[in-house]
Amino acid sequence: MLPLDGVRVLDLCRVLPGPFCTMLLGDMGAEVIKVEETEDRGGVGRDMLTPPSPPPQVEERAAAHNHLARNKKSIALNLREKAAQEVFHRLAAATHIIIESYRPGVVKKLGIDYETIARLNPGVIYCSISGYGQDSPYRDLPGHEPDYCAIAGAVGLTGDPDGRPVILGVLLADVGVALHAAIGILCALRVRDQTGQGQFLDLSSADCLLSFSGVNLARYFRDGFVPQRGYAVPFRNVWCAGDGKYLTATNPESHLWERFCKAIGREDLIPCQRAKGRERQKAVEEIQETMLTRTRDEWVELIREAGASVAPVYQIDEVAQDRHFRHRGMFLELDHPTQGRVKQVGLPIKLSRTPGQFRSFAPILGEHTDELLRSLGYSAEKIDELRKAGAIR
Repeated sequence: MLPLDGVRVLDLCRVLPGPFCTMLLGDMGAEVIKVEETEDRGGVGRDMLTPPSPPPQVEERAAAHNHLARNKKSIALNLREKAAQEVFHRLAAATHIIIESYRPGVVKKLGIDYETIARLNPGVIYCSISGYGQDSPYRDLPGHEPDYCAIAGAVGLTGDPDGRPVILGVLLADVGVALHAAIGILCALRVRDQTGQGQFLDLSSADCLLSFSGVNLARYFRDGFVPQRGYAVPFRNVWCAGDGKYLTATNPESHLWERFCKAIGREDLIPCQRAKGRERQKAVEEIQETMLTRTRDEWVELIREAGASVAPVYQIDEVAQDRHFRHRGMFLELDHPTQGRVKQVGLPIKLSRTPGQFRSFAPILGEHTDELLRSLGYSAEKIDELRKAGAIR
């Protein structure tokens, strides 16, 4: 048994936020059906891990490694065609959750918006993910991950030593809105279980990213404090070691700071944990000079043994070898029928009784179109007719 056995999800999303959300639902047992476009649009593939218009061998290799689309089926519909909209309506009438990430207003034009579907299925949970929300003054603006991080303060809080803002290296806004969407959907699913009623969820990437800036905003609302980029403090910093690699050491607690100073042989810096002005800068410079006397891994071992907080700054190839993630099952090793042994990112949610699981590799575009149409009562002749008319693929 899986937690979401019996729950059907229609996933109209591309790129990362929606697919990440439905990956979580699929890992937990939901039947996730990717409702995909018959042709690529805008030079972007079906999701972050599928290249646009790939030849069959490239598509199959991409599918084998694509954790975003695992445990999902694919039906390819040209929703600009009336016949394809009718197929979607039939699917939607017997589904629990729909999630889409078109620009606000697009689903209305396609005739697959919440109001239309709710008339067919009052219990449907319909989640729309967009950059700024359905009713924002910015609703019609195009946008991407760095834009939402910028407007919500994350880029403004992150900078190099000279104070220049830098784009975050991880997709914080995309994954952040995906997680919020999953939480909202599960809340709505509980209400549906109790009342039989569905509802509409309006998720904004910018809104969800604001959650990550919440502590800084609280301090601003309370004290008017505006953090400065590139502001280096002794107890929370990134240090360059003697081998050119980096480590972080974050020790705001006094006892951890003392352990850190003793581990690096600089007990004289214990009073400088929260130094100000030139004294602060001098402490930072002296710690950096000390860090150059050993390699990154030597420092990490020494500081960990002392009981202080430290971690190596990994490149992505080092992440893939870390014993913590390997022990926690965060790298799945799977046997693919044509690609051999492949690896995927694992499941971070660890349930003791009903853990999520890998059940199937990502589908090829339209792999389940015929199967799903047959389940809706379409004959082989009608399916052939729809394909010839360009309504399906």
